[in-house]
Amino acid sequence: MRSSFDEMQISSTQVREHYRGYQQWLAQQPGDVMKSRREEAEMIFRRVGITFAVYGAKDEDGSGTERLIPFDLIPRVIPAHEWVDMEKGLRQRVVALNRFIHDVYHGQDIIRAGIVPGEQIFKNAQFRPEMMGVDVPFGVYSHISGIDIVRAGNADGSGSYYVLEDNLRVPSGVSYMLENRKMMMRLFPELFSQHRVEPVAHYPDMLLETLRAVAPPSVNEPTVVVLTPGMYNSAYFEHAFLAQQMGIELVEGQDLFVKDNFVYMRTTQGPKRVDVIYRRVDDDFLDPTAFRPDSTLGCAGLLGAYRAGNVALSNAIGTGVADDKSIYPYVPKMIEFYLGEKPILNNVPTYLCREADDLKYVLDHLAELVVKEVHGAGGYGMLVGPASTKAEIAEFRAVLEANPSGYIAQPTLALSTCPTFVESGIAPRHIDLRPFVLSGKTVQMVPGGLTRVALKEGSLVVNSSQGGGTKDTWVLEQ
Repeated sequence: MRSSFDEMQISSTQVREHYRGYQQWLAQQPGDVMKSRREEAEMIFRRVGITFAVYGAKDEDGSGTERLIPFDLIPRVIPAHEWVDMEKGLRQRVVALNRFIHDVYHGQDIIRAGIVPGEQIFKNAQFRPEMMGVDVPFGVYSHISGIDIVRAGNADGSGSYYVLEDNLRVPSGVSYMLENRKMMMRLFPELFSQHRVEPVAHYPDMLLETLRAVAPPSVNEPTVVVLTPGMYNSAYFEHAFLAQQMGIELVEGQDLFVKDNFVYMRTTQGPKRVDVIYRRVDDDFLDPTAFRPDSTLGCAGLLGAYRAGNVALSNAIGTGVADDKSIYPYVPKMIEFYLGEKPILNNVPTYLCREADDLKYVLDHLAELVVKEVHGAGGYGMLVGPASTKAEIAEFRAVLEANPSGYIAQPTLALSTCPTFVESGIAPRHIDLRPFVLSGKTVQMVPGGLTRVALKEGSLVVNSSQGGGTKDTWVLEQ
């Protein structure tokens, strides 16, 4: 995992086969046309309100800020055979993760087998003892999973896919995948007549089908809602977008109430029973009588209705026990333990700083590694060794020595690059990919996902909160 793999170019004169048609088209596009298309995309996104809130950031007047996630005009293209293998690996991984969560809250076989240490689960802030013994439909806890995939260059110039992170609680970003495709089809319709690109527009239909499938078995026509923390949440656009696309209600905690262990929604026609809640609210805030008593975002009594089997929550309470970075290193062993199979998609090699030998290695090689908080997210609370100053490394060393169990470390991957339209023209920028896996009666996904791009030259941090942008992701038909 050394040299950077370029998704489009084999060399300065040779283009990868699946990019040839697009590259020929791109070479004929005048720079000013591409620039005007980018400005048009930005204007439309702003008009539609496709923004995200940046916590802690302030505009010049001191108010909080909402920003557009920059959209890049050059798509990331994945050939059909690569997607087939990736999809198999994603299915395998998500099935094993759901089996693991079920096991954690039931027999705990994997702990008794000595594969995952018990303290890694029971001391995990996301472990919910309230879920012990609770059965959920089909044994599925993470109905919507966002699995972060990176491609790293090998010494021979090839590239291998790795799973960087599992997002199983409230993964976000799928609205940008859908809006990016819509934008590309609007700006460059001719490209879609020239290329056989797999569609993604049916994702909301698949999501609704997945949600309806996990409704209480006694319900024939389930009422499904999206529960949002409200308009000040960074992903509020997505909550509203998905509710609208699925044709269901967007609700806040104050719109719901529980009576006799059933959940109801307040409507102008009176109370209406709710059967499935696609919740975009973290566990801690879901039910003030069970978790944080100061929460105004959830619904009192929701946990009781859920435990009674009278409402389904997607994703399930307690799912976060499996998407913690301290659990990530054990996923390959989970796949072997639960499925009897070798992992199709490999993890990035990971050092557990709570283990003495790993900690010693990490402290000796901080300048070469990426060190992450096990509970961190959004690109915060991490050290990218090669991009850090000696003072930053020294400061982080003290933090790591004080709390080694709170961190993992990984080699600094040379993430693959993709040509990107930046101010100076077309230049390579590092990317990752977040496919979205839906699990209900079956496991399914649309071909593609959200490609995130680090717009700063040389940067490996693709998170939107850290200045990253997004691209349309094309999976070519077979």
